[in-house]
Amino acid sequence: MKQTYLTLNNKLEIPQFGFGVYMIMGDDNTRNACLEAFKQGYRHIDTAHAYQNERGVGQAIKESGISREDIWITSKLWPSDYGKGITTQAIDNMLKRLDTDYIDLLLLHQQFGQYIDAWKEMEQAVKEGKVKAIGLSNFESERLEEVLSIASIYPAVIQVECHPYYQQRQLEERVKPYGTFIESWYPIGHGDQGLINEPLFSELAMKYNKTNVQIILRWHIQENRIVFPKSTNPTHIKENIDIFDFELTKEEMSSISKLDKGIRFFNMSLEDQEKQLGSFTPAD
Repeated sequence: MKQTYLTLNNKLEIPQFGFGVYMIMGDDNTRNACLEAFKQGYRHIDTAHAYQNERGVGQAIKESGISREDIWITSKLWPSDYGKGITTQAIDNMLKRLDTDYIDLLLLHQQFGQYIDAWKEMEQAVKEGKVKAIGLSNFESERLEEVLSIASIYPAVIQVECHPYYQQRQLEERVKPYGTFIESWYPIGHGDQGLINEPLFSELAMKYNKTNVQIILRWHIQENRIVFPKSTNPTHIKENIDIFDFELTKEEMSSISKLDKGIRFFNMSLEDQEKQLGSFTPAD
């Protein structure tokens, strides 16, 4: 089997398996990690203004020798980028940092600030060809429905914490009418050893001659989620994407679904998030 793609609600095909660069510090480290990922077959990079490494992503794409059309870039606007006139300028600044003519998928990173004005300017960016698809990240409160109620372009994806201990079934039903896919951050539960070493994953890893992490990542793929594990270790970068030569059975997928415990590894109230995140403004 080869890398799989999902067809978004705007008919574009997105590589389902990507490479995350969250907490890769600095452009040089990001560039090197992305180049290694490209070498191993990754064609989707997930970054953000707040990660402060978009330039490194852009440099890697230029140096890779791979056609821009064959690489999918996802990035995210921080709440300080939201607002009338502000968001349009923020998108132009992002294009410069990434050194590209367009962004494949642009998300609102957090559900705070002037997100309605930002969404409308993102829709305009789609019409102008600066952005191909738009979506949301971390909009799990009633603010999700608020955006949906004013949207002329529905979110192509919603990026949230999602893993076998927190499978996001209710959110999946909320966005299903809009053709919105779930993208998973913390796809292996922030490296939680209790999750990774679940006996079921160990059993399946032995059966398929894979690692427990590979079993979890394969589960995400078969759940039609978009996933982008992060690593700077070349061995792990290679292992993570080596999940397209086997398939879990329906019975095995059903067994994994029963592991859902409603456990999140990021726990903070909406109010505390707004206070903490509001104090940060990423530099250009």
